[in-house]
Amino acid sequence: MTNKLGVGVIGCGHISAVYMRLAPLFRGIEMRACADVDPEAARKRADEFKLRQETVEGLLQADDIDIVVNLTIPAAHYEVSRRAIEAGKHVYSEKPFVLSVEDGKALIELAKRRGVRVGSAPDTFLGGSHQLARSVIDSGAVGKIVSGTCHVMSHGMEHWHPNPDFFFKPGAGPVLDLGPYYVTNLVQLLGPVKRVGALASIPAKERVIRSQARYGERIIVETPTTIHAVMEFVSGAVVTLGASWDVWHHKHANMELYGEKGSLHLPDPNFFGGDLIVTNEEKVVDMPKWNHPLGVLNQQANDGQMLANYRTAGLADMALAILEGRPHRCSPQMALHTIDVMTSILKSAQTGSFVDLTTTCERPDMLDEKAARQLLAEREFA
Repeated sequence: MTNKLGVGVIGCGHISAVYMRLAPLFRGIEMRACADVDPEAARKRADEFKLRQETVEGLLQADDIDIVVNLTIPAAHYEVSRRAIEAGKHVYSEKPFVLSVEDGKALIELAKRRGVRVGSAPDTFLGGSHQLARSVIDSGAVGKIVSGTCHVMSHGMEHWHPNPDFFFKPGAGPVLDLGPYYVTNLVQLLGPVKRVGALASIPAKERVIRSQARYGERIIVETPTTIHAVMEFVSGAVVTLGASWDVWHHKHANMELYGEKGSLHLPDPNFFGGDLIVTNEEKVVDMPKWNHPLGVLNQQANDGQMLANYRTAGLADMALAILEGRPHRCSPQMALHTIDVMTSILKSAQTGSFVDLTTTCERPDMLDEKAARQLLAEREFA
Protein backbone atom coordinates (compact mmCIF):
# COMPACT_ATOMS: atom_id res chain seq x y z
CA MET A 1 0.00 0.00 0.00
CA THR A 2 1.27 3.48 -0.88
CA ASN A 3 2.37 5.74 1.97
CA LYS A 4 1.55 8.95 0.09
CA LEU A 5 -1.45 10.29 -1.76
CA GLY A 6 -1.01 12.52 -4.77
CA VAL A 7 -2.44 16.03 -4.38
CA GLY A 8 -3.64 18.38 -7.09
CA VAL A 9 -4.61 22.00 -6.43
CA ILE A 10 -7.44 23.75 -8.26
CA GLY A 11 -7.25 27.51 -7.74
CA CYS A 12 -3.81 29.11 -7.89
CA GLY A 13 -4.47 32.38 -6.11
CA HIS A 14 -2.86 33.90 -3.03
CA ILE A 15 -3.47 31.01 -0.59
CA SER A 16 -2.22 28.31 -2.98
CA ALA A 17 1.40 29.28 -2.37
CA VAL A 18 0.95 28.65 1.35
CA TYR A 19 -0.36 25.12 0.77
CA MET A 20 2.39 24.32 -1.74
CA ARG A 21 5.16 25.68 0.46
CA LEU A 22 4.06 23.90 3.64
CA ALA A 23 2.96 20.54 2.21
CA PRO A 24 6.50 19.03 2.37
CA LEU A 25 6.42 19.39 6.16
CA PHE A 26 3.92 16.54 6.37
CA ARG A 27 3.65 12.83 5.80
CA GLY A 28 1.00 11.24 3.62
CA ILE A 29 0.81 13.87 0.87
CA GLU A 30 2.77 14.89 -2.21
CA MET A 31 1.90 17.96 -4.28
CA ARG A 32 1.96 16.92 -7.94
CA ALA A 33 -0.12 19.26 -10.10
CA CYS A 34 -2.10 22.48 -10.18
CA ALA A 35 -4.78 24.06 -12.35
CA ASP A 36 -6.70 27.31 -12.62
CA VAL A 37 -9.24 28.85 -14.98
CA ASP A 38 -6.45 31.35 -15.61
CA PRO A 39 -3.65 29.29 -17.22
CA GLU A 40 -1.07 31.96 -16.40
CA ALA A 41 -1.85 31.69 -12.67
CA ALA A 42 -1.40 27.91 -12.87
CA ARG A 43 1.84 28.26 -14.84
CA LYS A 44 3.23 30.66 -12.25
CA ARG A 45 2.58 28.29 -9.35
CA ALA A 46 3.74 25.24 -11.32
CA ASP A 47 7.04 26.92 -12.10
CA GLU A 48 7.45 28.26 -8.57
CA PHE A 49 6.91 24.91 -6.83
CA LYS A 50 8.05 22.51 -9.60
CA LEU A 51 4.59 21.05 -10.15
CA ARG A 52 2.85 19.87 -13.30
CA GLN A 53 0.50 22.40 -14.85
CA GLU A 54 -2.88 20.96 -15.82
CA THR A 55 -6.21 22.15 -17.08
CA VAL A 56 -9.00 21.73 -14.52
CA GLU A 57 -10.43 18.80 -16.46
CA GLY A 58 -7.00 17.29 -16.97
CA LEU A 59 -6.28 17.42 -13.25
CA LEU A 60 -9.64 15.82 -12.41
CA GLN A 61 -8.88 12.94 -14.76
CA ALA A 62 -5.21 12.47 -13.78
CA ASP A 63 -4.43 8.99 -12.45
CA ASP A 64 -1.73 10.25 -10.07
CA ILE A 65 -4.06 12.68 -8.27
CA ASP A 66 -5.86 11.15 -5.29
CA ILE A 67 -6.92 14.33 -3.46
CA VAL A 68 -8.09 17.58 -5.02
CA VAL A 69 -7.48 20.67 -2.90
CA ASN A 70 -10.17 23.19 -3.76
CA LEU A 71 -8.74 26.71 -3.40
CA THR A 72 -11.18 28.49 -5.69
CA ILE A 73 -13.26 31.48 -4.60
CA PRO A 74 -16.08 30.58 -2.14
CA ALA A 75 -18.81 30.92 -4.78
CA ALA A 76 -17.14 28.13 -6.79
CA HIS A 77 -16.44 25.75 -3.91
CA TYR A 78 -19.55 23.61 -4.34
CA GLU A 79 -19.27 23.15 -8.10
CA VAL A 80 -15.54 22.38 -8.11
CA SER A 81 -15.84 19.95 -5.19
CA ARG A 82 -18.83 18.25 -6.84
CA ARG A 83 -16.89 17.72 -10.06
CA ALA A 84 -13.91 16.34 -8.17
CA ILE A 85 -16.04 13.90 -6.20
CA GLU A 86 -17.78 12.76 -9.38
CA ALA A 87 -14.32 12.13 -10.85
CA GLY A 88 -13.64 9.77 -7.94
CA LYS A 89 -11.26 12.08 -6.08
CA HIS A 90 -11.10 12.84 -2.39
CA VAL A 91 -11.64 16.56 -1.77
CA TYR A 92 -10.15 18.96 0.75
CA SER A 93 -11.64 22.44 0.49
CA GLU A 94 -10.44 25.79 1.70
CA LYS A 95 -12.95 27.49 3.99
CA PRO A 96 -15.81 28.09 3.77
CA PHE A 97 -16.67 24.49 2.85
CA VAL A 98 -19.75 25.62 0.89
CA LEU A 99 -22.16 28.54 1.14
CA SER A 100 -25.32 26.70 2.20
CA VAL A 101 -26.29 23.75 4.35
CA GLU A 102 -28.11 22.21 1.38
CA ASP A 103 -24.98 22.23 -0.78
CA GLY A 104 -22.94 20.76 2.06
CA LYS A 105 -25.37 17.91 2.61
CA ALA A 106 -25.39 17.20 -1.12
CA LEU A 107 -21.58 16.95 -1.26
CA ILE A 108 -21.43 14.69 1.80
CA GLU A 109 -24.05 12.37 0.32
CA LEU A 110 -22.33 12.33 -3.08
CA ALA A 111 -18.96 11.54 -1.46
CA LYS A 112 -20.56 8.69 0.47
CA ARG A 113 -21.98 7.22 -2.73
CA ARG A 114 -18.66 7.57 -4.55
CA GLY A 115 -16.66 6.13 -1.65
CA VAL A 116 -14.37 9.13 -1.21
CA ARG A 117 -13.53 11.49 1.66
CA VAL A 118 -14.36 15.18 2.01
CA GLY A 119 -12.55 17.53 4.37
CA SER A 120 -12.38 21.26 4.86
CA ALA A 121 -10.23 23.98 6.35
CA PRO A 122 -9.70 25.61 8.71
CA ASP A 123 -7.15 23.36 10.36
CA THR A 124 -5.65 26.00 12.65
CA PHE A 125 -7.56 24.48 15.58
CA LEU A 126 -5.01 21.65 15.37
CA GLY A 127 -2.30 24.09 16.52
CA GLY A 128 -0.46 23.63 19.77
CA SER A 129 -2.14 26.45 21.70
CA HIS A 130 -5.67 25.44 20.75
CA GLN A 131 -5.06 21.76 21.50
CA LEU A 132 -3.62 22.76 24.88
CA ALA A 133 -6.83 24.72 25.51
CA ARG A 134 -8.78 21.60 24.56
CA SER A 135 -6.73 19.58 27.07
CA VAL A 136 -7.36 22.14 29.84
CA ILE A 137 -11.12 22.18 29.20
CA ASP A 138 -11.39 18.40 28.96
CA SER A 139 -9.43 17.99 32.21
CA GLY A 140 -12.01 20.06 34.10
CA ALA A 141 -9.32 22.45 35.36
CA VAL A 142 -11.49 25.53 34.78
CA GLY A 143 -14.80 23.79 35.33
CA LYS A 144 -17.67 23.78 32.86
CA ILE A 145 -17.43 26.62 30.31
CA VAL A 146 -20.45 28.87 30.82
CA SER A 147 -19.73 31.82 28.52
CA GLY A 148 -17.16 33.57 26.39
CA THR A 149 -16.33 36.26 23.88
CA CYS A 150 -14.47 36.38 20.60
CA HIS A 151 -13.62 39.26 18.28
CA VAL A 152 -12.16 39.41 14.78
CA MET A 153 -12.06 43.02 13.67
CA SER A 154 -10.00 45.12 11.27
CA HIS A 155 -10.55 47.53 8.41
CA GLY A 156 -10.81 44.97 5.64
CA MET A 157 -8.80 43.21 2.98
CA GLU A 158 -8.73 45.94 0.36
CA HIS A 159 -5.63 47.43 1.97
CA TRP A 160 -3.36 44.47 1.15
CA HIS A 161 -5.01 41.76 -0.96
CA PRO A 162 -4.24 41.96 -4.71
CA ASN A 163 -7.80 40.97 -5.68
CA PRO A 164 -10.08 41.70 -2.70
CA ASP A 165 -13.39 41.93 -4.59
CA PHE A 166 -14.82 38.57 -3.50
CA PHE A 167 -14.39 39.41 0.19
CA PHE A 168 -17.26 41.90 -0.14
CA LYS A 169 -19.65 39.73 -2.15
CA PRO A 170 -22.33 37.29 -0.92
CA GLY A 171 -20.60 34.21 0.43
CA ALA A 172 -17.82 36.19 2.06
CA GLY A 173 -17.73 39.09 4.53
CA PRO A 174 -16.07 38.72 7.93
CA VAL A 175 -18.41 35.98 9.16
CA LEU A 176 -17.95 33.57 6.26
CA ASP A 177 -14.33 34.51 5.56
CA LEU A 178 -12.83 34.73 9.06
CA GLY A 179 -15.66 33.30 11.12
CA PRO A 180 -14.73 29.69 10.24
CA TYR A 181 -11.53 29.97 12.31
CA TYR A 182 -13.44 31.14 15.37
CA VAL A 183 -16.54 28.97 15.08
CA THR A 184 -14.54 25.82 14.26
CA ASN A 185 -12.28 26.34 17.27
CA LEU A 186 -15.28 26.93 19.52
CA VAL A 187 -16.93 23.74 18.26
CA GLN A 188 -13.79 21.64 18.83
CA LEU A 189 -13.54 23.10 22.34
CA LEU A 190 -17.20 23.21 23.41
CA GLY A 191 -19.16 21.02 21.01
CA PRO A 192 -22.04 21.94 18.69
CA VAL A 193 -24.17 25.09 18.68
CA LYS A 194 -27.89 25.04 19.46
CA ARG A 195 -29.11 28.47 18.25
CA VAL A 196 -27.85 31.91 17.27
CA GLY A 197 -28.99 35.52 17.15
CA ALA A 198 -27.35 38.50 15.43
CA LEU A 199 -27.42 42.08 14.18
CA ALA A 200 -25.48 43.23 11.09
CA SER A 201 -24.84 46.27 8.92
CA ILE A 202 -22.97 47.61 5.87
CA PRO A 203 -21.52 50.92 7.08
CA ALA A 204 -19.47 51.57 3.91
CA LYS A 205 -21.28 50.83 0.65
CA GLU A 206 -18.04 51.09 -1.37
CA ARG A 207 -14.44 50.11 -0.73
CA VAL A 208 -11.34 51.57 -2.39
CA ILE A 209 -8.52 49.17 -3.21
CA ARG A 210 -5.20 50.34 -1.75
CA SER A 211 -2.99 47.48 -2.94
CA GLN A 212 -0.97 47.56 -6.16
CA ALA A 213 -1.60 47.16 -9.07
CA ARG A 214 -5.32 47.98 -8.72
CA TYR A 215 -4.84 51.00 -6.49
CA GLY A 216 -7.86 53.30 -6.55
CA GLU A 217 -10.40 50.86 -8.00
CA ARG A 218 -13.74 50.74 -6.20
CA ILE A 219 -15.66 47.71 -4.92
CA ILE A 220 -19.41 47.69 -4.30
CA VAL A 221 -20.08 46.01 -0.94
CA GLU A 222 -22.86 43.42 -1.17
CA THR A 223 -22.66 41.62 2.18
CA PRO A 224 -22.63 42.77 5.84
CA THR A 225 -19.21 43.87 7.07
CA THR A 226 -20.12 44.40 10.75
CA ILE A 227 -21.84 41.58 12.63
CA HIS A 228 -22.54 41.09 16.33
CA ALA A 229 -23.80 37.62 17.19
CA VAL A 230 -24.52 35.42 20.17
CA MET A 231 -24.24 31.63 20.08
CA GLU A 232 -25.90 29.26 22.52
CA PHE A 233 -24.13 25.90 22.62
CA VAL A 234 -25.77 22.55 23.32
CA SER A 235 -23.56 22.41 26.41
CA GLY A 236 -25.28 25.54 27.74
CA ALA A 237 -22.37 27.93 27.12
CA VAL A 238 -23.26 31.32 25.63
CA VAL A 239 -20.55 33.01 23.53
CA THR A 240 -20.63 36.36 21.75
CA LEU A 241 -18.90 37.01 18.41
CA GLY A 242 -17.95 40.42 17.07
CA ALA A 243 -16.83 40.31 13.43
CA SER A 244 -16.14 43.52 11.51
CA TRP A 245 -14.17 45.07 8.67
CA ASP A 246 -15.17 48.57 9.79
CA VAL A 247 -12.78 48.92 12.76
CA TRP A 248 -9.48 50.80 12.63
CA HIS A 249 -8.28 49.81 16.11
CA HIS A 250 -9.49 47.89 19.15
CA LYS A 251 -8.23 46.19 22.32
CA HIS A 252 -10.59 43.23 22.45
CA ALA A 253 -9.04 39.81 22.98
CA ASN A 254 -9.34 37.31 20.15
CA MET A 255 -11.08 34.70 22.28
CA GLU A 256 -11.83 34.24 25.97
CA LEU A 257 -13.78 31.42 27.61
CA TYR A 258 -15.11 31.63 31.14
CA GLY A 259 -15.50 28.51 33.26
CA GLU A 260 -17.01 27.81 36.67
CA LYS A 261 -13.53 27.66 38.23
CA GLY A 262 -11.38 29.81 35.96
CA SER A 263 -10.87 31.43 32.55
CA LEU A 264 -9.02 30.76 29.32
CA HIS A 265 -7.44 33.56 27.26
CA LEU A 266 -6.81 32.02 23.84
CA PRO A 267 -4.63 33.33 20.98
CA ASP A 268 -5.98 34.16 17.53
CA PRO A 269 -7.57 30.98 16.09
CA ASN A 270 -6.50 32.16 12.63
CA PHE A 271 -3.03 30.91 13.62
CA PHE A 272 -1.64 27.68 15.08
CA GLY A 273 0.37 29.13 17.96
CA GLY A 274 0.40 31.92 20.51
CA ASP A 275 0.15 32.27 24.25
CA LEU A 276 -2.60 30.53 26.16
CA ILE A 277 -3.27 32.06 29.58
CA VAL A 278 -5.25 30.06 32.14
CA THR A 279 -6.49 31.51 35.40
CA ASN A 280 -8.19 29.98 38.39
CA GLU A 281 -10.35 31.89 40.86
CA GLU A 282 -7.45 34.07 41.99
CA LYS A 283 -4.43 34.09 39.66
CA VAL A 284 -2.74 32.88 36.49
CA VAL A 285 -2.06 29.14 36.56
CA ASP A 286 1.36 27.76 35.63
CA MET A 287 0.80 25.42 32.69
CA PRO A 288 2.54 22.05 32.36
CA LYS A 289 5.28 21.74 29.73
CA TRP A 290 3.65 21.33 26.32
CA ASN A 291 5.95 20.47 23.41
CA HIS A 292 3.32 20.40 20.70
CA PRO A 293 5.12 20.57 17.33
CA LEU A 294 2.32 22.54 15.65
CA GLY A 295 2.90 25.42 18.02
CA VAL A 296 6.58 25.93 17.20
CA LEU A 297 7.32 29.32 15.60
CA ASN A 298 8.41 28.70 12.01
CA GLN A 299 7.56 31.76 9.91
CA GLN A 300 8.27 35.48 10.00
CA ALA A 301 5.24 37.66 9.38
CA ASN A 302 5.28 40.91 7.41
CA ASP A 303 5.58 42.87 10.65
CA GLY A 304 8.71 40.95 11.63
CA GLN A 305 6.99 38.86 14.33
CA MET A 306 7.44 35.09 14.33
CA LEU A 307 4.37 32.88 14.09
CA ALA A 308 3.44 29.21 13.83
CA ASN A 309 2.06 28.30 10.42
CA TYR A 310 1.22 24.68 9.65
CA ARG A 311 -1.59 24.99 7.12
CA THR A 312 -2.04 21.70 5.30
CA ALA A 313 -1.98 19.85 8.65
CA GLY A 314 -5.67 19.11 8.14
CA LEU A 315 -5.02 17.89 4.61
CA ALA A 316 -2.21 15.63 5.82
CA ASP A 317 -4.39 14.30 8.64
CA MET A 318 -7.10 13.45 6.10
CA ALA A 319 -4.62 11.70 3.80
CA LEU A 320 -3.20 9.62 6.65
CA ALA A 321 -6.72 8.87 7.89
CA ILE A 322 -7.57 7.51 4.43
CA LEU A 323 -4.43 5.35 4.45
CA GLU A 324 -4.99 4.20 8.05
CA GLY A 325 -8.75 3.72 7.84
CA ARG A 326 -9.70 6.14 10.63
CA PRO A 327 -11.82 9.33 10.83
CA HIS A 328 -10.12 12.60 9.88
CA ARG A 329 -10.33 15.62 12.13
CA CYS A 330 -11.35 18.31 9.60
CA SER A 331 -14.53 16.38 8.96
CA PRO A 332 -17.33 17.39 6.59
CA GLN A 333 -19.83 17.13 9.44
CA MET A 334 -17.97 19.75 11.47
CA ALA A 335 -17.49 21.93 8.38
CA LEU A 336 -21.20 21.64 7.60
CA HIS A 337 -22.14 22.56 11.16
CA THR A 338 -19.94 25.65 11.11
CA ILE A 339 -21.56 26.69 7.81
CA ASP A 340 -24.93 26.21 9.49
CA VAL A 341 -23.80 28.44 12.37
CA MET A 342 -22.48 31.20 10.11
CA THR A 343 -25.31 31.26 7.60
CA SER A 344 -27.79 31.18 10.49
CA ILE A 345 -26.03 34.22 12.00
CA LEU A 346 -26.56 36.08 8.72
CA LYS A 347 -30.15 34.86 8.54
CA SER A 348 -30.81 36.03 12.10
CA ALA A 349 -29.42 39.47 11.27
CA GLN A 350 -31.69 39.64 8.23
CA THR A 351 -34.86 38.42 9.94
CA GLY A 352 -34.38 39.85 13.44
CA SER A 353 -35.14 36.47 15.02
CA PHE A 354 -33.13 33.75 16.74
CA VAL A 355 -32.37 30.81 14.44
CA ASP A 356 -32.20 27.19 15.59
CA LEU A 357 -29.43 25.08 14.08
CA THR A 358 -30.51 22.16 11.88
CA THR A 359 -27.18 20.29 11.98
CA THR A 360 -24.87 18.94 14.63
CA CYS A 361 -21.49 17.19 14.81
CA GLU A 362 -19.10 15.39 17.11
CA ARG A 363 -15.96 17.09 18.38
CA PRO A 364 -12.92 15.81 16.47
CA ASP A 365 -10.37 13.67 18.26
CA MET A 366 -7.80 15.75 20.11
CA LEU A 367 -4.43 16.11 18.34
CA ASP A 368 -2.00 15.67 21.21
CA GLU A 369 1.80 15.95 20.99
CA LYS A 370 2.31 12.36 19.88
CA ALA A 371 -0.41 12.47 17.22
CA ALA A 372 0.90 15.79 15.91
CA ARG A 373 4.44 14.44 15.55
CA GLN A 374 3.07 11.51 13.57
CA LEU A 375 1.75 13.99 10.99
CA LEU A 376 5.17 15.47 10.34
CA ALA A 377 7.75 14.26 7.83
CA GLU A 378 10.64 12.31 9.34
CA ARG A 379 13.13 15.15 8.95
CA GLU A 380 11.04 17.18 11.39
CA PHE A 381 12.14 14.81 14.18
CA ALA A 382 15.81 15.59 13.71
